[in-house]
Amino acid sequence: MTHFRTKRDSTQLYYCDYGKGKPVLLIHGWPLSGKSWEFQVSSLVDAGYRVITYDRRGFGQSDASYEGYDYDSLSEDLHELMGHLDLTKVVLVGFSMGGGEVIRYLTKYGENNIDKIALISSIIPLVGQKEDNPEGVPKKILEGILNSVKTERLHFLKGFHNAFYNVTKDNQTVSQEQLDFDWSIASQASPIATLKCAESWATTDFRKELGAISLKILIVHGNKDQTVPIETSGDQAAKMIKNNIYKIIDNAPHGLNVTHAEELNKILIEFID
Repeated sequence: MTHFRTKRDSTQLYYCDYGKGKPVLLIHGWPLSGKSWEFQVSSLVDAGYRVITYDRRGFGQSDASYEGYDYDSLSEDLHELMGHLDLTKVVLVGFSMGGGEVIRYLTKYGENNIDKIALISSIIPLVGQKEDNPEGVPKKILEGILNSVKTERLHFLKGFHNAFYNVTKDNQTVSQEQLDFDWSIASQASPIATLKCAESWATTDFRKELGAISLKILIVHGNKDQTVPIETSGDQAAKMIKNNIYKIIDNAPHGLNVTHAEELNKILIEFID
């Protein structure tokens, strides 16, 4: 568990490096940190892999900059981390927003240093609704999310993770302690980073980048995802990416890495093997 400074702007990024073997690099979602991979790290290390997690700039224990939250900059951070650790033939795993870093990394830096990639509950290819993306999230809803992050961030985050795990009064999919833990991580993130990253995942269109990918890609999505609906994400990504394995987890919410950890871990390990 340590830090390194990026060459571009000296932002200090925090990462954890466990185990030995093929490197598996886990990229967290919004608005959490590398700690969100708690239920995957030990399973992957025990399966014989070297597992690296890191906190995106502005989140967790990484420094917060004012700029650098667009996907070009975030994928550059990923590239610098891989260079710092001298990683080769990496398996990149992106959760939710983290899927964007994975795809943009391939666009900017190519596939030579990557073995496989996995997109878990990913925003890929496009979140927002458009004429040619009718199943996307309507603009009014996205604008409402961004406005809430600007004006009532802590209150918004308190409710966000109920939808993240599909928690209702009659359906306690995770404990209150898990919800409190997530809120504590999200609430301590940089307000600027929280807003600007939300703008990035809400507006970036990756569709033109998917056709050039030749690597084998695992796509995992829950069919009850209320945060990133499967129709505009996993279903579309599976149609646009040539060489993919598409796994739909029944009744799984967005945060399936927690609610369906055992099933996800089995899928990941079989794919990496």
